[in-house]
Amino acid sequence: MQTELSDDIKDTSIGREADAILRSCVHCGFCTATCPTYQQLGDELDSPRGRIYLIKQMLEGSAVTAKTQTHLDRCLTCRACETTCPSGVRYGRLVEIGREYIDRKVARSLPDRFTRRALRAILPYPQRLAPLVKLSQIIKPILPMALKVKVPARQATSSMPERQHARRMIALAGCAQSVIKPGTNGAAAKILDRVGITLTTPPTAGCCGAVNYHLTRHDEGMGFMRRNIDAWWPLIESGHEAILITASGCGAMVKEYGEALKNDPEYAAKAAKISALAKDPCEVIANEDLSSLKLNVPDKKVAFQTPCTLQHAQRLDGRVETILSQLGFKLTTVPDGHLCCGSAGTYSILQPQMSQRLLESKLTALMSERPDIIATANIGCHLHLESRAGVPVKHWLELIAEAM
Repeated sequence: MQTELSDDIKDTSIGREADAILRSCVHCGFCTATCPTYQQLGDELDSPRGRIYLIKQMLEGSAVTAKTQTHLDRCLTCRACETTCPSGVRYGRLVEIGREYIDRKVARSLPDRFTRRALRAILPYPQRLAPLVKLSQIIKPILPMALKVKVPARQATSSMPERQHARRMIALAGCAQSVIKPGTNGAAAKILDRVGITLTTPPTAGCCGAVNYHLTRHDEGMGFMRRNIDAWWPLIESGHEAILITASGCGAMVKEYGEALKNDPEYAAKAAKISALAKDPCEVIANEDLSSLKLNVPDKKVAFQTPCTLQHAQRLDGRVETILSQLGFKLTTVPDGHLCCGSAGTYSILQPQMSQRLLESKLTALMSERPDIIATANIGCHLHLESRAGVPVKHWLELIAEAM
């Protein structure tokens, strides 16, 4: 694709990056076959190819409007198109650039600005989120059904193993997951303790930065990244061999710290090291002696929903299913497993109608073989599926820990 970017961006580092991505696109259209929003709406401008043209026109100086902004907002950034693309187009990065650019050109409505600011001010901070979650759980019985289904069930915090092992890894507590599903990291600690690994959770680390970064507040997002690097670095120097991230969305973000901070002279090298050490639990557990877990696997069917951040961003599709099958869990077949469930970070709040359409399609696929349990690997997907699923939804690590 040939480009001629406008003077205000062509000689900037962002402009050069965007230009390289645009030029790598051969507009073949393979991406439209796997794009969830295009599948739902059938509108070329709600496909990756269409959005690439919109971004190209915008960066070349064409007038931009709220309509262009709407089409970019509708993108889930699920990155299924990247998995499909034969040319290796870095579409997810291009959309980030396009969204940040258009937000400087087109003013959002007051309600939209308020919602986005509230999300950035609350979600990344467990101490702010926790009281609101507890309040919603208290008043849940009197809420209308549309709100009641969105209130997460209470989950007790799991006790952490007391044994110390020679092998040590860092655990990311995160923000929303640490408040709403604290049992997830507890399950990870229990499993890894059995195979001889101790998890350390530094209290000064927190949100991975994804919420702010993906809401076009890159400086805010990078602030969270630097704080985490500072919290983790002494542990890395003391011999911790990896950073375990049990929420695949956070894992995808941490694995991109090196890219996000590549122009920061103080943090670039450290960020690249952090990204190299970041691991999803399936990458760790697959290399251990699973017979040591000594499981009593229940005779129940499990439908595994592979989060987009696991299969498309981290390219770990099929890894969890392989582990669960090896351990004796009965997995169902899930049609169209590459399609997003509609959670996509803050998408379910900012684009509720499309999010619900995608959720309905995903649940239809997951329930096609009547499973007893739905398992997933990301906190956002977990909560989204749980809001309408007729069966229990659990993190796959919880399934293993409960069978121990």
